[in-house]
Amino acid sequence: MPPSSPNLMAEAMRWFGPGDSVTLAAIRQTGATEVFTSLHEIPYGEAWPAELIASRRDEIAAAGLTWRVVESVPVSEAIKTRTGDFERHLENYRVTLERLGAAGIPVVVYNFMPVLDWVRTDLRHILPDGTEALLYDPAKFAAFDLFALARPGAAADHPPAVRAAAKNYWEALDPTGRDALVQQTLDLFPGVRLGLTLDGLRALLARYAAIDAAKLREHLRLFLAAVTPTATVAGVRLAIHPDDPPFPVLGLPRIVSTEADLRAILALVDTPANGLCYCTGSLGARLDNDLPGIARRLGPRIHAVHLRSVQHTADGVFYEANHLEGSMDMPAVVRALLEEQAARRAAARPDWQVTLRPDHGHTMLDDLAKPPPACPGYSLIGRLRGLAELRGLQLGLSRSLA
Repeated sequence: MPPSSPNLMAEAMRWFGPGDSVTLAAIRQTGATEVFTSLHEIPYGEAWPAELIASRRDEIAAAGLTWRVVESVPVSEAIKTRTGDFERHLENYRVTLERLGAAGIPVVVYNFMPVLDWVRTDLRHILPDGTEALLYDPAKFAAFDLFALARPGAAADHPPAVRAAAKNYWEALDPTGRDALVQQTLDLFPGVRLGLTLDGLRALLARYAAIDAAKLREHLRLFLAAVTPTATVAGVRLAIHPDDPPFPVLGLPRIVSTEADLRAILALVDTPANGLCYCTGSLGARLDNDLPGIARRLGPRIHAVHLRSVQHTADGVFYEANHLEGSMDMPAVVRALLEEQAARRAAARPDWQVTLRPDHGHTMLDDLAKPPPACPGYSLIGRLRGLAELRGLQLGLSRSLA
């Protein structure tokens, strides 16, 4: 049964555009048939030019690959806070969806995380086998929050033991180490550098002073009400990405962290164009999330899939494990997704084909000696290993299901 079998989910890799050190030719050699990518060069809030969308699509096609999933069309802070130029940004978002639909690109991933897209404290955590992984340590992040950012009220957001560990960690860092922690936290945006400073981050946080989770959810509802009619007409399905990590950081509200959150979002605007990006790594950073159950219960509204696993250790620390290892049941997740795909195919749904990509990956082998990738976690060989493991898992499960 070849990887292109309709019984298997389609396989993709994330690609950060022409400047990515991982080329389209290399992605094709992994066996993937699609890429998830974006026009990272377009500023947040601006409309994507139709000619640039077509050019990027054609460049990908010329490499023997397909672009069906945009990751992502960013939602600007103005839209999230409904301040400043947000109405113009909403119109530009609608125009972009129309142009993507006209170009035959049917899925758009986005997130509604305030200020910071995702957070890790260690980008090169060395595992016992010598590979490197991304890691989140609440004490290290608390050190950034308490002593570098010096956010008012931060102490109340961190338990006493975490505050004590953060103080010890911060005091042990020399100035170079402190600068490195600050810079990587400010720069950790997938595929783009926003040039944030600590003062700039403080200014962004100030915009959320009067926005709690309920108000942010209402802003999401208003965003969806404004763009899903356009998406529906354009033949585009929106897929919201879970919070990463799925709990509050820097005093900011988080509204895409649990199954209850996901259900609430789908109910805000109950239309097929309002769907989910099912990311097992983000959701799996909470041990109380039932990942296979979420895939089974919310499967009809899953429009894109990110598969990775995290390993939880003591004191709230987690790191990114190999794709079939860690603290989650990847076989149960993949089985649920294959069953969902089979149900869609039987119902002749136009979106029956589910597309997965291996999310992140360890830095290993030759990649250890190369310059860092376009975005932490996106070196080639670790993701190749993950894709190969997921392909084998799919094949075995699909035959047992058949």
